[in-house]
Amino acid sequence: MAATAFMTGGSTLASCTSRPATSPEGGKEEKPGKNLELKLSFQEGIAPGESLNEKLDFMEELGVVGFEPGGGGLAGRVDELKRALNGRNIKVSAICAGFKGFILSTDPAIRKECMDTMKEIIAAAGELGSVGVIIVPAFNGQVPALPHTMETRNFLCEQFNEMGTYAAQHGTSVIFEPLNRQECFYLRQVADAASLCRDIDNPGVRCMGDFWHMTWEETSDMGAFISAGKYLQHVHVASRKRRSVPGEDGEADNYVKGFKGLKMIGYDKYVSFECGCQGDKKVVIPAAVKLLREQWEQA
Repeated sequence: MAATAFMTGGSTLASCTSRPATSPEGGKEEKPGKNLELKLSFQEGIAPGESLNEKLDFMEELGVVGFEPGGGGLAGRVDELKRALNGRNIKVSAICAGFKGFILSTDPAIRKECMDTMKEIIAAAGELGSVGVIIVPAFNGQVPALPHTMETRNFLCEQFNEMGTYAAQHGTSVIFEPLNRQECFYLRQVADAASLCRDIDNPGVRCMGDFWHMTWEETSDMGAFISAGKYLQHVHVASRKRRSVPGEDGEADNYVKGFKGLKMIGYDKYVSFECGCQGDKKVVIPAAVKLLREQWEQA
């Protein structure tokens, strides 16, 4: 029975969510998250423009409300970013990495470098009102790394508890990012990242999902986001074949089920573009924004 339940769970969930809910009076209820806003964000290299202000002007014209800078040298850019965003309807969303070293190195000095540089970025992120700093425990090319064992997981939880406490003190968080197997060995699914957040149990430790990586690792976009629940702090989006601007891979670029999952958990944070671009940015990026808003409404 257990195996049968497991195998049919996805179809059961789909059938449950496909029927409109009814109220006690027999009328139709609104979809979960019907009134939630799709808060789009761009990483710094997405929008066209020679200067930061030109990029932000382009974003404002499209109604993009989040800006995701890289973490490298962020402490020295705090004043610049505050000035650029002053008076705009754009806030800093997440901070994309930028730290040195890696936390699962076998070398204590490299682990310390990771912790120290992360704390520097975290402090700057707090000043900017960011939702958090994205971190990957180890990429495939980062060796030698601690073995994939329970002891390593416990060690990771200890390290992130320290990092998360520091982040919470600065009004922000650290955000686990699962990657696909071509890029990392340790953390590949959103539910795995969420389980770390649950076990660490620190308000400064959260996770994210990236539609590009989820394409290869998740059996269900909707299920992945539901599994994260309250721990989901950020989302990345890209086209699903070439990691380009959404829509540039045609019908493959469907995010509706993932958006349904986000609405079901009441997700009110950012969906941020992390992608390349095949065509003219001034053409394909507005088309992508339109596509995502249409799919959000369909969800």
